[in-house]
Amino acid sequence: MTTAQDEGAAITPPPSEPAPGASTPGSTGTHGGAPAAAAKDSRHGFLKLTIGSIGVVYGDIGTSPLYAMRESLLHLGRPNVEEVVGVTSLLIWALVIVVTFKYVLILLRADNHGEGGTLSLMALAQEALGHPSRILVALGVLGAALFYGDAVITPAVSVLSAAEGLKVASPAFEPFILPITLVIIFGLYAAQSYGTGRVAALFGPVMVVWFLSLAALGISHVFDAPAVLNALNPYHAIYFLVEHGFLGFVVLGATFLAVTGAEALYADMGHFGPRAIRVAWLSLVLPALVMNYLGQAALAVSHPAAIENLFFLMVPDWLRLPFVLFSCVATVVASQANISGAYSLTRQAMQLGLLPHLEVQHTSETQHGQIYMPKVNWLMLACVVLLVITFQTSGRLAAAYGISVVGTMIMSSVLAIVVIAKAWKFGWPLALLIMTPLIVTDATFLSANLLKIKDGGYVPLMLGAICVVVMWTWIRGTRFVEGRIEREAIPIQDFAKSMSTSSATRVKGTAMFLTSSPAITPPALLHNLKHNKVLHERNVILSIQTLNQPTVPQAERITLTRISEEFATLELRYGFMEDPNLPRALAQAKAHGLPFDMMKTSFFVGRRSYRPSASVGMPLWQDHIFIGLVRQSHDATEYFRIPAGRVVELGNQMVV
Repeated sequence: MTTAQDEGAAITPPPSEPAPGASTPGSTGTHGGAPAAAAKDSRHGFLKLTIGSIGVVYGDIGTSPLYAMRESLLHLGRPNVEEVVGVTSLLIWALVIVVTFKYVLILLRADNHGEGGTLSLMALAQEALGHPSRILVALGVLGAALFYGDAVITPAVSVLSAAEGLKVASPAFEPFILPITLVIIFGLYAAQSYGTGRVAALFGPVMVVWFLSLAALGISHVFDAPAVLNALNPYHAIYFLVEHGFLGFVVLGATFLAVTGAEALYADMGHFGPRAIRVAWLSLVLPALVMNYLGQAALAVSHPAAIENLFFLMVPDWLRLPFVLFSCVATVVASQANISGAYSLTRQAMQLGLLPHLEVQHTSETQHGQIYMPKVNWLMLACVVLLVITFQTSGRLAAAYGISVVGTMIMSSVLAIVVIAKAWKFGWPLALLIMTPLIVTDATFLSANLLKIKDGGYVPLMLGAICVVVMWTWIRGTRFVEGRIEREAIPIQDFAKSMSTSSATRVKGTAMFLTSSPAITPPALLHNLKHNKVLHERNVILSIQTLNQPTVPQAERITLTRISEEFATLELRYGFMEDPNLPRALAQAKAHGLPFDMMKTSFFVGRRSYRPSASVGMPLWQDHIFIGLVRQSHDATEYFRIPAGRVVELGNQMVV
């Protein structure tokens, strides 16, 4: 897929890099203790990945105890013991069913060459079907759009909920809660340019201590009311819902707050690998969360007045202020999962042709999934600040939380059916048998969360709708532009044949013309011939394709086709998680018979400007959005890593 602004487009680092946490071929030697040393290094590397995943992947779900139990119980006024047990059972079994069964045991196996997330799953489903599907694209776009809504609400509600703990420690802090929240959020987004790896190195150990603290707090209170241990039996969750009818349905929407962050778990899989994420969940995160919710339940039973600030009132008085400050740090970490996930999702959307190519900075020399995207970062910051200023309390923001998360979960569940049935070859009946109970669970949570629309739930829906419109406009616009170019284009075979008898002056060297289709004559070539009246000795029509897979093996990267003595087509293929490196690929093309010398090669890039028109192509409002998106596109020269001194840009104007 090409950008609409430039006639060529492409994609990221070499697929030969090992997946996160994987051992590198040839890493074990035959001399002395090399195999043992390599195994030790491998274990050490895996431990670092596991700790890093605890910091980045589980930060969001790890701070849910700050508000999930409180918001659930507040709907009941002064709940009795059985009601507290029922709500706690709902919280615990939401974690078991949604996170453990669906994500950890099923979706983490649906990795697209090591990458996860809604769009990666969509690409995997399309590959499994063997043909493009508009329905699957629509599901992927909708899931991705809703994820962005979650990605901006998470930092707002998490940091606010922690900062509000200051007024529990001392009422004197209340006027400073909002300013402190904004300062923390600004600091978080400013730190993103240092990279996920460095952030994870800091956040991982912090969150390990956080989860151990959650478990310790829970254990210290659980025996205040041992009856809450009955919550481990799912019967009490079902009984609560049946007994309370509509009120139970309302509470169900609040208990869903316990699993927010699960989709980020899947989206961040490319950063750390499925094994590290799975081990971290089962060995530390899940047990710590369960123990903490049981402890909060016991406190709610033994001290009903504590319900409004359950989490912080679990902490001893002498430790409360330091723990509030610690929770502020933890909520900063919580936001990281969604921020990292938003970067990965945006990069996938760019490569799949759903968004324009934006600047991507690689922040790690070894993990190609660790990236930083400046424009995405600062746009997210603006949205988060707006939410904090608008809602001002975590309780009000909690009402806006949940709809986008569960909406994304439903999209992932539907796409997973296709993957299980076709890619895993389980067949449709078994795929439906596995996923239908999970989809029913997701749909039930969605129905319960829809009750929050008037109280703030409209916010993620509005954000999602804006993202859908942006992606839809980009898809329509690029298809219109490419379709028009193809209709007006001259087949390259015919053009090469006509040039064999042309008297146009030949100049030494190689000219490479970037284009979206190798079958047609690039407009830049026609403009060069028309205005400069020259041809190079060798003319290469260069096209770069993005495939529906994260990486492409080196053996399948390049296809060189000779058309005539003067013309050839060169196709480069990249996966949607790869960045293009044109000089490197062209150096490799020598093995395919293409002589390449950077200092004797000129790259011709078509630069288009667009003029909106109500009578051509898309509606006028969509034209303006499309043109705005084109202007945000990363410069093709930088994107493809072409030396600026070797680029010739030829512009033309098009009405859209």
